[in-house]
Amino acid sequence: MNRYNKIMLNFWLVVTIVLPIVVTYFVLSEYNGFKRWGAYYILVVFTLLMYLVRRWMMKRMEKHLAYLEEQRKEAN
Repeated sequence: MNRYNKIMLNFWLVVTIVLPIVVTYFVLSEYNGFKRWGAYYILVVFTLLMYLVRRWMMKRMEKHLAYLEEQRKEAN
């Protein structure tokens, strides 16, 4: 599961980096491009939030697993 989480974390980071580049290209390449493609910048914010939440949850999970391991050692 840890491998999957790292892959998905990197996926959201790559999408967060590539998406604004692609959207900006479409905005600049078309006349009235911002009216048509400007709303896609919301997806950039969404992907950034997905990356940040996933990273926060992974750190939280690691701390919780360390806490459980510590509790297990104290019980023995």
